Amino acid sequence: MSGEISTHYGEGNEMLRLATAGSVDDGKSTLIGRLLYDSKSIFEDQLEAVERTSEQMGVEHTNLALLTDGLRAEREQGITIDVAYRYFATPKRKFIIADTPGHIQYTRNMVTGASTADLAIVLIDARKGVLEQSRRHAFLASLLRIPHLVLAVNKMDLVDYDEKVFEEIKAEFRDFARKLDIADLTFIPVSALHGDNIVERSRNMDWYQGSPVLHHLEEVHIASDRNLVDARFPVQYVLRPHGDEFHDYRGYAGRIAGGVFKPGDEVMVLPSGFTSRIASIDTADGPVDEAFAPMSVTLRLTDEIDISRGDMICRPNNQPTVTQDLDAMVCWMTEQGSLRPGMKLALKHSTRWARALVKDLQYRLDVNTLHRDDSVSELALNEIGRVRLRTTLPMFVDEYRRNRETGSLILVDEGTNNTVGAGMLLS
Repeated sequence: MSGEISTHYGEGNEMLRLATAGSVDDGKSTLIGRLLYDSKSIFEDQLEAVERTSEQMGVEHTNLALLTDGLRAEREQGITIDVAYRYFATPKRKFIIADTPGHIQYTRNMVTGASTADLAIVLIDARKGVLEQSRRHAFLASLLRIPHLVLAVNKMDLVDYDEKVFEEIKAEFRDFARKLDIADLTFIPVSALHGDNIVERSRNMDWYQGSPVLHHLEEVHIASDRNLVDARFPVQYVLRPHGDEFHDYRGYAGRIAGGVFKPGDEVMVLPSGFTSRIASIDTADGPVDEAFAPMSVTLRLTDEIDISRGDMICRPNNQPTVTQDLDAMVCWMTEQGSLRPGMKLALKHSTRWARALVKDLQYRLDVNTLHRDDSVSELALNEIGRVRLRTTLPMFVDEYRRNRETGSLILVDEGTNNTVGAGMLLS
């Protein structure tokens, strides 16, 4: 490979990760069910089960939302309470969908589901307009640095496919979005129930000249969203295979978190600071001439250097920040206690573990009003705040807005080994 970076890594087509969010009963699950159904990505027995359940519920139409509402509690209540992941593919692209819950008490679920998304779809009920929850979901998408946001104005059939209703919602949301850092914002009027503007253009809304949802998902440009400038390779595993043919093989396996690596490149290993050159880059399909995020590869170096899991391979003239003091926006994810200054936790950043002390809680962020409350002394379940941490080992970090891989961390309770917080690093 040479010249322009290919985005088709591994087998098959490019992968798009998307998250959906919206208020209760805005039709997220129906939208996803419609995408799965109309793209012929469900099995006959799945459809039969959904049709049977719809009949038992006395619903007039086949309830496609049941394709994603997999938990029994969700089916009984008709709501989404956990992150449901679904996979489907078209000839142009593969998709992983995270269907995230709309309730404020499940903010942590949305943070989890949307943290790796390339694109987020926020649904709004055309009858209700822009609600507080719509603003919260857009803010979380912005906070998580999701590059592309689609506002799907759903249930247009219930407002007689009125263009004026759509334009009013569009104008109101655009005013709010100006306060946020959203690079790419698209508005699409839809009816998930009837399939208007989901896979095919709607005849009921000939005033809308844009793409239907699936076409937009297939065509949105995501290759340039990845950081191909800052070369970052967190070492996950040191490979020393047994056998005579491998007697001198020493490779460093992991997933590239940023930048492009090629054989012959000069690299530096952190924390030691030793330098070497890349001898070869191996993948499951054989050696390659270049590798880039998010490929999983094994790097071999020309020099024997003491490297272990948690070390970082980068460029000598382009290094991450090496620090034990971290400033992060943290979402607290457990009801078993609150985050408070003075508490000690385990911290995982890329492939590196350390212990961390919570030095300071600067403020709590109200995700509905964007107001900062600096009088708080703790963060409770689903709350987000700016926190200062001190780690026992140096971390190799970038700002989250620059690299979502090397700019994020998780906090773990050492007693229970449960993940209790997720953080996005600030400059």
